[in-house]
Amino acid sequence: MTDSTMPGSEETTAPHEYSRRQFARLAGLLGAGASFSRIVPSARASAPAVGQKADTIFLDKNEYWTGPLPQAAQAAQREILSGNRYDPDNLHHDLLQTVASVEHVPFDRVLVWQGSTDPLIRSVPAFCTPERGLVTADPTFEVVWEVAKYLGIPLQRVPLTAADSYATNARTLLAANPKAGLYYLCAPNNPTGTPTSLDEVRWLLDNKPADAVVLVDEAYIHFTNSPSALSLLGERRDLLVLRTFSKLFGMAGLRVGLSFAHPDLHQRMMRYDGEAATGYTNVSALAGAKASLLLPEQIRQRRDSMTAVRNSVEQHLAKRGIKFIPGSQANMIMVDWGRPVAEVTKAFEQGGIAIGRSWAIWPNMSRVTIGSADEMQRFNRQVDRIFRS
Repeated sequence: MTDSTMPGSEETTAPHEYSRRQFARLAGLLGAGASFSRIVPSARASAPAVGQKADTIFLDKNEYWTGPLPQAAQAAQREILSGNRYDPDNLHHDLLQTVASVEHVPFDRVLVWQGSTDPLIRSVPAFCTPERGLVTADPTFEVVWEVAKYLGIPLQRVPLTAADSYATNARTLLAANPKAGLYYLCAPNNPTGTPTSLDEVRWLLDNKPADAVVLVDEAYIHFTNSPSALSLLGERRDLLVLRTFSKLFGMAGLRVGLSFAHPDLHQRMMRYDGEAATGYTNVSALAGAKASLLLPEQIRQRRDSMTAVRNSVEQHLAKRGIKFIPGSQANMIMVDWGRPVAEVTKAFEQGGIAIGRSWAIWPNMSRVTIGSADEMQRFNRQVDRIFRS
């Protein structure tokens, strides 16, 4: 079963082209740098609510509970002293070289962005048309839905099910629209944290329309030991992989993201000032990102620490008889409160905890970010308070 949103333009749309109205919207979406945050609210992290307690615990945006890795923070701070220069140490080029070396991909297959949301948004108009739509799982990171709706692009959302362990099923995505322009997979998925196997990605690449693109969003890949879709990149001209330093690396506010693709795909994403979007990343952020990639032991330690805390929270919820989507491999869990989310969210706020949002398909569930061990102990106490026997 799928949910479909079809274009409703009043103008006649030529095959594989945008109407004048859609073209104007497309220019407005991408032409002014970060103007998409006004159009796509979930692309913008919300500020703390007025009146929020000073000691509020934020379990709502999937941020890591502490800042950048110490060596990365030191590297970023050093670059501030050279901030009078645009790229004093050739950091842009050095980061791309480091990424290519660490991830074992060709240098010309990597681009750096100010976060991963910009290339994610660009992918929809780059690879979809008013007739070649977008297909995703449901629930998933909804920015691509909002862009498709804004531009009048066909959208199919395929519900995640217990039968598939709430993981993305490539066959159901293809069946939802066998002629789509873009198939979006978030791996691990946001908000469920469930993995998408490499076999599913490979099957979709082998069976989709030859000119369609598969986008694998790996924002949470560092929280899991699952293999990356980068191993499938090779010479493919139909695979786009996105990464970010906003999650495990603790650099959400520094805004660094990566995209991996054949140069032909990247070129299609360059319209509307794409060159500027990829070329002017803050040098301190570049330095921090480069240093982070060279710290595999610290990355492992962060992953293991988060996993242990997540497991303890799941055990506490289970003891309380509170259901959640099992199998998360990311720094989040989707919790079924068995009652309206707004009521539960307010109760947590009264206890000084901000939990994440809900998705329409599961109105009694909300996403909870995994914080530090101390923060999640406080979360557990609030669970006990709200759900007294």
